[in-house]
Amino acid sequence: MMARLVPQLFAAMALAICLPLAFAGPAQAYQGTVVDATTGAAIASPTIVLDGQPVASDAAGHFRILATSGRLFARAPGYRAAAIEVAGAQSPDTVLRLEPFTPKALYLTVYGIGSHALRGSALALVQTGAVNALVIDVKGDRGLIPYPSEIALAKADGARQVTTIPDLAALVASLHAQGIYAIARIVTFKDQPLASARPDLAVKRSGGGNFRDREGLAWTDPFQPEVRRYNIAIAVEAARAGFDEVQFDYLRFPDSSARLQFAEQPTQAARIGAIAGFLAEARRALLPYNTYLAADIFGYVCWNLDDTGIGQRLAELAPNVDYLSPMLYPSGFQAGIPGYRNPVMHSYEIVYQSLERAQHRLNISPKRFRPWLQAFRDYAFDRRAYGADEVAKQIKAT
Repeated sequence: MMARLVPQLFAAMALAICLPLAFAGPAQAYQGTVVDATTGAAIASPTIVLDGQPVASDAAGHFRILATSGRLFARAPGYRAAAIEVAGAQSPDTVLRLEPFTPKALYLTVYGIGSHALRGSALALVQTGAVNALVIDVKGDRGLIPYPSEIALAKADGARQVTTIPDLAALVASLHAQGIYAIARIVTFKDQPLASARPDLAVKRSGGGNFRDREGLAWTDPFQPEVRRYNIAIAVEAARAGFDEVQFDYLRFPDSSARLQFAEQPTQAARIGAIAGFLAEARRALLPYNTYLAADIFGYVCWNLDDTGIGQRLAELAPNVDYLSPMLYPSGFQAGIPGYRNPVMHSYEIVYQSLERAQHRLNISPKRFRPWLQAFRDYAFDRRAYGADEVAKQIKAT
């Protein structure tokens, strides 16, 4: 398994809180305030959802609903999500307290989650307190879906070749029983099974035929509505199974210098619109579930003012997700960063300055940045191993 660590501020498991939240008789106005359970300070602009419909909130943590019953969700980056029932004749004012949560996560692939040794090692770290969250492939790098999906296209396109998660909901329940925050990773537009089974949905070479990347794998076209619906359907299955968060990876156009064919002209504006639009669609689809949404992005996206040629630009990504997860692997910074030409010699600086630059550009809470860190051997420079010292530098920088 290629180990990747995620020691950022994750939000955690939905937490049922018994609070008064409704009234007998006709619907009437209910006002609430969302605050930090530790400090009592207001949480600015929390996400509030009532029965799948968004509820407006403000910078002082206030929200207002008109209801006599229903299920109210509340969440904010860096906190445990909360869920309360709107039922009974109670006071129309209350304070909803969200518990801060600091996660430390490891990643398990399609095969890693099914490996007794790898999964066992990760769970052993949970027992020591070193880890309290897991990122788990529900659609992996080769497009495989390792659980019994009910999506027709998943059954037809060859994505169900292996089963390493016999029961997705049972897996999540077992993780929650151990206090683990569960993140569903979905490899999005890089999709060998779907592109092969449905060439009409694939990215094409200029001369015809499916485009293949450096690994020899085909990609699907981010402009295609059916491709977008397919990946969002997987996200909904993960949310229904109880995952605390859905994280989209390979959420981009291929990084290729070759001339490629898409369903639309791949101008920068069109690329940016396709990726941001997909996230907006996914966010709407996940509203009925108390599930956080995250996007994995290239490390250089923290620095570049354009879309890096792949449709990822900070300003358009941030409004559509709870978390941004830049992949700040020093090995991925082939050109270095200003002042540091050899990134593998400066792991701390790569991570710290990338996050600092991104936060400065967006002027949002640092809790919304949760980078992937490198815990695998360098592949671009001197082949050095990334052991405890190098990982510690990156964690400190984060």
